[in-house]
Amino acid sequence: MNDDAGGAPASGPSRAGGPSRVGAAVRAGSGRTYTGCNIENATLGLTICAERVAIFKAMSEGERDFDAIAVVTDVDRLTPPCGACRQIIWEFCGDIPVLLTNLEGKVEKETSAGLLPRQFDSSFL
Repeated sequence: MNDDAGGAPASGPSRAGGPSRVGAAVRAGSGRTYTGCNIENATLGLTICAERVAIFKAMSEGERDFDAIAVVTDVDRLTPPCGACRQIIWEFCGDIPVLLTNLEGKVEKETSAGLLPRQFDSSFL
């Protein structure tokens, strides 16, 4: 995965009543890249974000090691993962680079640890 995350959100459904589309791509340790888009509905409570779609797709294919994730939006303001996605990224990917980008080519680099301070994981169970 390079800093150019491509046009990942272009084919994904947009938020019910909302203005933006979100796409994500997670690169597994195997070198394969798995993509996802936000899938939202009118209740919003049953929505699943692009980041979780990509990670769960990779995991369903047997991947357990991840190198990086990119989040792409079709709006000007770069959009970080929501709280639930931050937890999923931390728990299943560890401290990996998180690239935030949009279709205009803006890019910010974060880490999952930076986005989720004082991480909760299985060591607390």
